[in-house]
Amino acid sequence: MQRKVCLLGVPMDLGGAHRGVDMGPSALRIAGLGKSLVRLGLSYEDLGNVAVREVETLEDLNDRARFVADIAACCGELRRRVLEILEAGCFPLVVGGDHSIACGTVAGISDYYASGVARGVASGGTGGGAGGAVGLLWFDAHGDMNTPETSHSGNVHGMPLAAVLGQGPAELLALGGRTPLVNPEQVALVGIRELDREEARAVRASGVRHFTMRDIDARGIHAVMEDALSVVTADTVGFHLSFGVDGVDPAVTPGVGTPVPGGTDWRESHLVMELAAESGALLGLEVVEVNPILDTGNRTAEVAVDLILSALGKTII
Repeated sequence: MQRKVCLLGVPMDLGGAHRGVDMGPSALRIAGLGKSLVRLGLSYEDLGNVAVREVETLEDLNDRARFVADIAACCGELRRRVLEILEAGCFPLVVGGDHSIACGTVAGISDYYASGVARGVASGGTGGGAGGAVGLLWFDAHGDMNTPETSHSGNVHGMPLAAVLGQGPAELLALGGRTPLVNPEQVALVGIRELDREEARAVRASGVRHFTMRDIDARGIHAVMEDALSVVTADTVGFHLSFGVDGVDPAVTPGVGTPVPGGTDWRESHLVMELAAESGALLGLEVVEVNPILDTGNRTAEVAVDLILSALGKTII
């Protein structure tokens, strides 16, 4: 990691059903994220938080996509801030908040590398980045590919991957300069183990390469990540890693709103991050779904900090 790391918090809890995930950015800072980045030898700046309206002040007018207008407004501001970070030559490290924020992060990264100004700036991908395409590695227990028509809850944190692929609420589809924001064949979904029936059909039909926990059990995380990285770096300028902490087993990260048993263990989770760093193609990183209210002694945030360090170049030796 040669570029300056710019940290941006997004205290979003409008996308899920459980309160508390809005305190995720604070929990990560309390767990020593900034000091740990400095100790790693990185140039670092904390840019504070993107403003998010408090749920108590809002009226939910759309039960098929709850609070979608306010989520889209926040994601629009997040997109602008991510663009500013990239235009300054820095590396965007975005921490949430629920996974709906990925719509804004991916919009900013996709728009930056698709622009004529940015062409040729990054060259991490194996294919040279034809057309400024960005790969996307999505790590999560869930598919996040519901739409208002298929969602049983109306929670937008179950829709962001569908949205960046061009399916979902119009407010989210309008965030970036093109639709879809990423090409399905350059997206890898890793660690999934709990999907609605309609969502499973959507994943299979999407063209996205998906790797379930069964794949990880059968083949090992190293082989799965090798395949995933080949997908997200093929003919791209590099890839963004959107890391949902609920993809990790809740025995390791208990402080998440939607825990699902059987996720990756501590070492497997670190290997995901270490291999992302070793690829030399990582363009941005976001870590989401840390909920300190449901945690024990800020343990989940501390694990998340360690994982971030691995993604940014920390090694055992």
